[in-house]
Amino acid sequence: MHAISHYQELISDYFSELHLTKEPKNLYQPIEYILHLGGKRMRPILTLMATEVFDVDCKKALAAATAVEVFHNFSLVHDDIMDDAPLRRGNETVHEKWNVNTGILSGDAMLILAYQHFEEYEPKIFRDLAKIFSKTALEVCEGQQYDVDFETRDDVTIQEYLKMVEYKTAVLVAAAMKMGAIVAETTDENANLIYDFGLNLGIAFQLQDDYLDAFGDPETFGKQVGGDIIENKKTYLYLKAIEFAQAEEREQLLHLFSIQPNDNNDKIDSVKEIFNATGASEATQKAIQEYTFKAFETLEQMNISNDKKMLLKVFGENLMNRNV
Repeated sequence: MHAISHYQELISDYFSELHLTKEPKNLYQPIEYILHLGGKRMRPILTLMATEVFDVDCKKALAAATAVEVFHNFSLVHDDIMDDAPLRRGNETVHEKWNVNTGILSGDAMLILAYQHFEEYEPKIFRDLAKIFSKTALEVCEGQQYDVDFETRDDVTIQEYLKMVEYKTAVLVAAAMKMGAIVAETTDENANLIYDFGLNLGIAFQLQDDYLDAFGDPETFGKQVGGDIIENKKTYLYLKAIEFAQAEEREQLLHLFSIQPNDNNDKIDSVKEIFNATGASEATQKAIQEYTFKAFETLEQMNISNDKKMLLKVFGENLMNRNV
């Protein structure tokens, strides 16, 4: 296995060779634009990494990794339209740079282009990749709908929230890893275990994102701290605070999540105080740790060498020790 930078370079080179400049330009230029905005490209890196875990050259998985990244960016284009977001990775979103109709159509085309990358594989691998990809794509859509539904609900449960996180975020991380296993033609047991590894790590990652949104360092977080509080998002922190709060604290929290003040600083500080006082902050950190450990437990069952298990564990630890 190689350093993350090696996989990033392989993916970057592969993307630079994709020929997306064709007619009609207003369909393909937005696709080229969003794909070349970069980002961490963590999901395709996981596909390449998983392939090498099972002792197969990661270059064999470049087409599958590209499918994962194209699909991920398709979902971002449509999410940005739904959220009316002006910026993506510090640049104009597709629907702002062009228009909403272009964003919808170019996004649709990206979903189809993602599937086309599987055509590089022989029929059995193609079938298995398409099967996990279709299942995952539908779950991501379901997760997005749950997220939208939760905005207008006051009775969201912890289990419902975790299901939303699993579908919206974690399943694509899990599928990215399983696709690497499929390309490597490892056993079904190994492929399912690395899927579970990615799923639990993906849930832990999203819960940590919830936590860092409130308590991250503004200098390193990369986006506005307290953004979820400003938008009245019912995150794991919020739901745990509601669960643990005394009557007066609950009433105050419900009030704070019903207002949109001009200056949000006092609101953010007050909500964070409740998160700490109720034990919601501690409970969230505990949940992050539990899902991370669940991911590591699957490694012990995997039929790979101990050094490969250690490399995956170190990767997971580095991912969960982030402060950004």
